[in-house]
Amino acid sequence: MLRIYQNTYRRTARKAVVYSTKVACCNHSTLCNITGHQRSSRGHGNGSTNGNGRHHEEFLLAGNPARGWQMPPPSRGYGMLVVRILRGALKLRYLVLGGAIGGGVTLNKKYEDWKDGLPDMKWLQDALPQGERWSQFSQNLIEVGSLVKTAIDIAKDDLKAKTTVAALGITTDESRKKYEKLQSQVETLQTEIMNVQIKYQKELEKMEKENRELRQQFLILKTNKRTSAKKIKKSLIDMYSEVLDELSGYDTGYTMADHLPRVVVVGDQSSGKTSVLESIAKARIFPRGSGEMMTRAPVKVTLAEGPYHVAQFRDSEREYDLTKESDLAELRREVEFRMRASVRGGKTVSNEVIAMTVKGPGLQRMVLVDLPGIISTMTVDMASDTKDSIHQMTRHYMSNPNAIILCIQDGSVDAERSNVTDLVMQCDPLGRRTIFVLTKVDLAEELADPDRIRKILSGKLFPMKALGYYAVVTGRGRKDDSIDAIRQYEEDFFKNSKLFHRRGVIMPHQVTSRNLSLAVSDRFWKMVRETIEQQADAFKATRFNLETEWKNNFPRLRESGRDELFDKAKGEILDEVVTLSQISAKKWDDALTSKLWEKLSNYVFENIYLPAAQSDSFNTMVDIKLRQWAEQALPAKSVEAGWEALQNEFLSLMDRAKKSQDHDGIFDHLKAAVVDEAIRRHSWEDKAIDMLRVIQLNTLEDRFVHDKSEWDQAVKFLESSVNAKLVQTEETLGQMFGPGQWRRLTHWQYLTQDQQKRRSVRGELDKILKNDSKHLPTLSYDELTTVRKNLQRDNVDVDTDYIRQTWFPVYRKHFLQQALQRARDCRKAYYLYTQQGAECEISCSDVVLFWRIQQVIKITGNALRQQVINREARRLDKEIKAVLDEFSDDEEKKAHLLTGKRVLLAEELIKVRQIQEKLEEFINSLNQEK
Repeated sequence: MLRIYQNTYRRTARKAVVYSTKVACCNHSTLCNITGHQRSSRGHGNGSTNGNGRHHEEFLLAGNPARGWQMPPPSRGYGMLVVRILRGALKLRYLVLGGAIGGGVTLNKKYEDWKDGLPDMKWLQDALPQGERWSQFSQNLIEVGSLVKTAIDIAKDDLKAKTTVAALGITTDESRKKYEKLQSQVETLQTEIMNVQIKYQKELEKMEKENRELRQQFLILKTNKRTSAKKIKKSLIDMYSEVLDELSGYDTGYTMADHLPRVVVVGDQSSGKTSVLESIAKARIFPRGSGEMMTRAPVKVTLAEGPYHVAQFRDSEREYDLTKESDLAELRREVEFRMRASVRGGKTVSNEVIAMTVKGPGLQRMVLVDLPGIISTMTVDMASDTKDSIHQMTRHYMSNPNAIILCIQDGSVDAERSNVTDLVMQCDPLGRRTIFVLTKVDLAEELADPDRIRKILSGKLFPMKALGYYAVVTGRGRKDDSIDAIRQYEEDFFKNSKLFHRRGVIMPHQVTSRNLSLAVSDRFWKMVRETIEQQADAFKATRFNLETEWKNNFPRLRESGRDELFDKAKGEILDEVVTLSQISAKKWDDALTSKLWEKLSNYVFENIYLPAAQSDSFNTMVDIKLRQWAEQALPAKSVEAGWEALQNEFLSLMDRAKKSQDHDGIFDHLKAAVVDEAIRRHSWEDKAIDMLRVIQLNTLEDRFVHDKSEWDQAVKFLESSVNAKLVQTEETLGQMFGPGQWRRLTHWQYLTQDQQKRRSVRGELDKILKNDSKHLPTLSYDELTTVRKNLQRDNVDVDTDYIRQTWFPVYRKHFLQQALQRARDCRKAYYLYTQQGAECEISCSDVVLFWRIQQVIKITGNALRQQVINREARRLDKEIKAVLDEFSDDEEKKAHLLTGKRVLLAEELIKVRQIQEKLEEFINSLNQEK
């Protein structure tokens, strides 16, 4: 490598010498004179290359040492200077190159270290779309943008066309043609707009579905990351509280004895029981009222020790910071709202439990239940059963043999006025689980006799017995006082009170809320440890009995609760909705056509066909009637027919599912309720009526049958319609005139007197029609008089109204028979019709009318089918899903719709299993704590 550098250096130096010599020769005439050669004026003057080249060559030859001549010292000095400069430049290049390489290696190493320090983001690759999926998503967005642009352009063209039509008018033939042409363009544009809207809606729904799926995947991955990172361990009191919550939901009807321990706070109204509970919880968490009843439902408060003083409802994720007055105010409002919401049906109190958890430093672990206060007199705004309801509720909670009764007595009033002591004495006569608390002792010091207070706190004033007696102060009568201020006031009071400094009045451990909470908590956990095993065994036996009963009654079915059954029924209903979208277009066309004619046939005969037949100008009357019909009643009737067809198809799918082998009849009531509610809410889009009106008006404008096949179909349609009306008319005549002779003989039937009169009238009317086959639909006065006189000769006396009532069905039958005959005559008259038109020898205006009606039914059915498939089926699907979501959140409705022995037994068995599992988990944790 060194030799290569040396050779390179030498070549570079040699070239530099040659170059410097050339420069010196060209620029300095004195150096050129040293060689002994003079430049010719010719070569120098004209800049000839030959002269210069020769001069340079001679100069180089003269400077060659082999020729015996040496370069003068000035030229050598310049050459060495250039060589030194080049050598320094080469060294600088190598230094720069080496520094760049070393710096690149160092930078790469730093980048790798920084990259290794980044967090793992691989989970985002699974959550976000990649590759082809992202390309498809981007392509969908681009297509949606182009579709929206196309729709806007079409809408602008439509607006221009409508404006042009309005400006032209229709006074002349030319403007009429322009109007019809523009009108057809408008219709085409409307169809295109509808197709674009449908396509856009499909793409939008597809992207919304993909977005939901991606969001769900992202949340699942994120949740898995969090839950796997840290698993929160439940505290012992939280586990026990969950067991009580399960029992409160299971035992709402008091059907099963719940004997798990809890602290039941009872007392007279305004005795201070809620204040005692707040003092134990170290927070003012309950609403206050001036003399009115505030506690309207049981409030279960689970106290637990924690680093922060917070409160939380069982069915809510929000935590209330009890150190902030704003959160305390919101908590009190929420408690009051829940209490009032639990009271229904005109009641004043409710059995529905409001559960909350309060955690904080220094709180004693226990579960307390605050009950409405005992009242002796009801006010006018209370329900009539309020007093009895409170007594019944209080007895129920105190009758639990393992419940600790915290009996609150107001020390500022006479003890004889207390109502709660009698109830406590009835439920716990020996006082083995009762703790007596005397409140408002600061007021009692001023009003009561010290000896009387001593008797109360020693258990000698009342016949009621208790485990312990305590005296507390729960406030100074100020609403704004905090718990810390109240407890400080309590301690100061007991330190300075003369009443409690006297010897023998009360022991120090019987005062203050702090000592009370310690005593109640200690007794609570002692009761829990003594009774929890027994309660677990009781639930285990109950579970065994329920499982045995299930196996005997439903051996091949699994225990499915209401929620699981509801989800299964929901899946079946949604499957039927999917099946609805898979119905073929032909089946939809048949169903819609049939339903349309069913809705429209009566109007066509009664308001169009028969009135036109009575007029002198049949075709003119038909045109007038058809246009009025299309502008007013026809679009709405068409939408009504489409909605009924959609409803019938969906119900038929539901009925078909009932006949399958896998059908479970337990879902029938629920499915019927969901479908009925969705159908009741669903309504056809309003813009469909306007669109149908335009289509129907344009279709009815066509008055010429285009080919033989359409003519034959119209004749067949006319015959079938007339025959159907003829059958209905025959039924009406049968009811009016009674059975025929053969039926009377074979079925032993007789004619009524009215039927005999009707038959006599019909005989006279038949004579009129026989004489005049083209008779008008109404009878003249002379004809009515003649009929009456002829009937009077036969001793049949009837009035003119009776004759008219009989004439109407008789003439209807006569007219329909003539119409049927005309239809038969027109079967082979198509080519005659095409040649002669309206002046055809055979009158086929009836066929043309029914062809026009048939065409409008086809076009309407096609439009309705597109609306059903593209819009209405999806909207019905959304309505059904909305109803299902509402029903899933309504436990009362689910209990009403999913009922029966199978459901009730499964629900009870599932609940008992959950309670037993939670009890066993709690017992294991309790044993570990011991």
